[in-house]
Amino acid sequence: MAVSHAPGAADAPHRVVVLALTGLLPFELGIPHRIFGRAQDPAGRPLYEILTCGLAAGPVRTDADFAIDVEHGPELLATADTVVVPASYELGPVYEEGRLTGELAAALEHVRPGTRLVAICTGGYVLAAAGYLDGRRATTHWSSAEHFQRLFPAVEVDPDVLFVDDGDVLTSAGVAAGIDLCLHIVRRDHGTAVANDVARRTVVPPHRDGGQAQFIARPVPEEGRPGTTTARGWALERLHEPLTLEDLARLESMSVRTFTRRFREEAGLSPGRWLTRQRVERARHLLESTDLPVDRVARDAGFGTAQSMRKHLQAVLGVTPTAYRRTFRTGAGVPEPDSI
Repeated sequence: MAVSHAPGAADAPHRVVVLALTGLLPFELGIPHRIFGRAQDPAGRPLYEILTCGLAAGPVRTDADFAIDVEHGPELLATADTVVVPASYELGPVYEEGRLTGELAAALEHVRPGTRLVAICTGGYVLAAAGYLDGRRATTHWSSAEHFQRLFPAVEVDPDVLFVDDGDVLTSAGVAAGIDLCLHIVRRDHGTAVANDVARRTVVPPHRDGGQAQFIARPVPEEGRPGTTTARGWALERLHEPLTLEDLARLESMSVRTFTRRFREEAGLSPGRWLTRQRVERARHLLESTDLPVDRVARDAGFGTAQSMRKHLQAVLGVTPTAYRRTFRTGAGVPEPDSI
């Protein structure tokens, strides 16, 4: 049975069921509730319903000095549109041998075919042990990536990225990367306006690229050491203009080589990839919130031509600008040629 991942505002809220396992991390357990629970349609109606279940109803021990009381048992998984498995430090044979316990295997049998599966940090071990990640690309916390790959050789492990979106199965690195992944899902389901509103309510950055490095060498420049913050702010105000590495490096009084190295250390991306991501986000915002023709959106976002913007949006989002606007436009739009 196929499951709809992104219902319209008139539909019943999309149900997210979070599976709480013994030894779970309370912070990561709370991420789906915080992010999905803040998503609303223009009328203020919730877009998601978030419920928690355990392998049995009752208390679940955490890695902190308290337990949580879970009202629902694993049968709740059968009602989910999306299942989220947060991290746990007590996965037993799942972590040690790459196999499910009988109790966990029985619980996952409740999951319907077509249900979207999401893992935060070491929750990916559960999906991998169940076979959901075989032949797929996935990630986990950088400190567990080598162990994860040895245990599950059929999985293509990317140890560097914040999260991996493989369609109906998504995995993230640890802690804050779970926030990035959940915001990405909201953005994928309902567009940038809804995701940005959730980010503002949660007081977190609205977007970090899934391909961004987990470990950034110098997120804040060392005292007395030149950084690239000024150049990034300057570029964000001029995305519609041609921007070169020489321009950005000159602004920070650095050589291109030094600037490129410092930029990657601080942002986790190359300057060129960072600029492209910012322009994609600008294009998404304009497609959702304005009636500007696609050619004008392309110019204002800095892509120059509609063809160039289409190539980049299809690479990042898998859809054309026109298809994206049809899905997420918040007001009455102007018809655009389907060829764009």
